[in-house]
Amino acid sequence: MSIASAIVLFVVIWFLALFVALPIGLRTQGEDGRVTPGTPSSAPAKPRLRRTFFWVTIAALAIWAPLCGFILWGGVSMRDIDIWDRM
Repeated sequence: MSIASAIVLFVVIWFLALFVALPIGLRTQGEDGRVTPGTPSSAPAKPRLRRTFFWVTIAALAIWAPLCGFILWGGVSMRDIDIWDRM
């Protein structure tokens, strides 16, 4: 695995974790009862993005590091998962 593929793998895992984590604990302006003029009532009242980004990064690292280790270990190759015997 090259450096570029490791970075791409981390970015993909990070964005997937972000899309999973964004709605967790979200409180909308409509639920708070204070809708800012010009915004929909479904807009977040307090998005807390720094905290979300921090925890998403921690979760992505926890998923990415063992996955990179497994890929570099080479325990499963393409020949092992080739179910149609094309290799």
